[in-house]
Amino acid sequence: MLDATPLPTPTFKNSSQPAATCAAHNYRIEIADLHAHLFQVTLTIARPAALQRVSLPVWIPGSYLVREFSKNLQNLQAHQDGRSPALLAHELAIEQLDKCTWQIACAPGQPLVLRYQVHAHDNSVRTAWLDANRGFFNGTSLCLRVEGQEALAHVLEVPAPRAVAGWSLATGLTPQKINPQGFGCYEAADYDELADCPVEMGAFWSASFTARGVPHRLVVAGAAPSFDGKRLLADTQKICETEIRFWHGSKKPPFANYLFMLNVVDEGYGGLEHRNSTALICNRQDLPRLGQAKAPEGYTTLQGLISHEYFHTWNVKRLRPAEFAPYQYDRENYTELLWFFEGFTSYYDDLLLRRAGLLDNAGYLKLLTQTINQVLQAPGRQVQSVAQASFDAWVKYYRQDANTPNATISYYSKGALVALCLDLTLRSEGRTTHGATLDDVMRALWKRCKGGPLRELDVAEVLGALGLRSFAPELADWVHGRGELPLQHLLQQHGVAVLEEPSQLAQRLGLRVSEGQGAVQIKTVLRGGAAEQAGFAAGDEWLGLEPLTSSPAKPSARHTKAQAANAGWRISRLDDVTLYAGEAKKVIALVARDKRLLRLELTLPPALTTWRLAVKEAVRLNDWLDSAA
Repeated sequence: MLDATPLPTPTFKNSSQPAATCAAHNYRIEIADLHAHLFQVTLTIARPAALQRVSLPVWIPGSYLVREFSKNLQNLQAHQDGRSPALLAHELAIEQLDKCTWQIACAPGQPLVLRYQVHAHDNSVRTAWLDANRGFFNGTSLCLRVEGQEALAHVLEVPAPRAVAGWSLATGLTPQKINPQGFGCYEAADYDELADCPVEMGAFWSASFTARGVPHRLVVAGAAPSFDGKRLLADTQKICETEIRFWHGSKKPPFANYLFMLNVVDEGYGGLEHRNSTALICNRQDLPRLGQAKAPEGYTTLQGLISHEYFHTWNVKRLRPAEFAPYQYDRENYTELLWFFEGFTSYYDDLLLRRAGLLDNAGYLKLLTQTINQVLQAPGRQVQSVAQASFDAWVKYYRQDANTPNATISYYSKGALVALCLDLTLRSEGRTTHGATLDDVMRALWKRCKGGPLRELDVAEVLGALGLRSFAPELADWVHGRGELPLQHLLQQHGVAVLEEPSQLAQRLGLRVSEGQGAVQIKTVLRGGAAEQAGFAAGDEWLGLEPLTSSPAKPSARHTKAQAANAGWRISRLDDVTLYAGEAKKVIALVARDKRLLRLELTLPPALTTWRLAVKEAVRLNDWLDSAA
């Protein structure tokens, strides 16, 4: 049932009063300066050690890159013996031990108060943001970790800001004492929970619904006046109900409530999963609009993002790599299993949109076509396995450069195709009475691992148990190997026609480019392509071309005139190449590099092909796509 009112919460009159709590750690978050983008943080440690260490995480779970959050922390001070955080005394010396760790010598057992500021001007889902319109933060960006006491209770206190009016607050944390706008005190069982519950503040749009008896809230910041909130709310409800049914049938999910936080911007896309919430960012143009039955094309992308992050509530936040139990916040946490946690989630995000009735067969196959072509057009798939790509996420996937497509493969895209191949193989073999599916594997893993740490061995053994044979060869080839996946054969077995179409010119040449400013900018030169053989390099500007036509043994005056007429052409788009090359098989590419003009002889290769999937046998296709718990 849809309800366009915020979820009920307990209230008190004075939202600025301190927390009434026995928690070991209290974090009070205030606005220090809106225009300087500064949060003020006061951390009270009830019973510090004699040499108390505190540290700020270097990464946030779900985003596998060392982001050095401590670079934004400033003016750290320590006090003790004050009667309250507002009456501080005896400033203590602080010793910085490394880039993100500090040590304070203090009287043990007496409250220790730390005060500091955090600069918040990263408008993403990973860190923190503060300006006159909106505030947002993750605990990993603002909340120092009290080393040795991470398992104790934590309280987050956010008083109503005086610098702005009309703001509200939303978070997945459990409210302790809050006002009707959500400001006040929240509790977390430990540091992990505090770090896993981001906070959204501002004059956002808010509405709620119930899925399988569990209250869900959706808050949207930055939407245009044309935003159709009712439609987004209804579609999000369908996604949630479908995914809860996938995992639990008619039972309730393993969380008491859920919060979607959507930040709408002119240009941006992404999401980050949390235990009972998700932070999302999307393009303003992608939202559904009032009075328009047809949603923008980007709306399907947004729905897929919502589906993806919500599925993570089970697959990576609860089921998670054994190496992530517990998280190590001060260093990289390595695992070879991101092909499972991100890749399998990517397989199901669009598939469950189809099962929720938000995609038809053609729409689903269009998205699957895009994923397949992304993998087949990446030379890196022959260089690195998807397991290796998972392990190297910290230095490759999250640190992409011009050579990335040649050196690695996306564990999202190829991981999704590994899931597809396993699913269709199980369905094809049908060795059990009703035929096992990957759906059954996911639910069996949930039960086997009790919604907790998972190893690859668990995946292998559950596949073997349900498929009634060992899947070791498939895991070795598809996950740890670099060979091609049997996509065409498996798809054709399930009612999908695999068609081949001419590829775009960029793929024929082995280039990834951007266009504008009167030239073609070379972003990536793909391994083994015609452009690489000609000598193109990332960073080149392709300015023009001269067609090369074959010359007769004794050129005539007429032939010489024709050559002169085709002396050269200025190009500003890649499509200009075929326009001006005509029937020529080779051209001289005029390229600017480091202020020098180069003449590169480029052979124009014959047309390559890309895949396009289409419905061939609707009954067999629906048997796969319509599977339900």
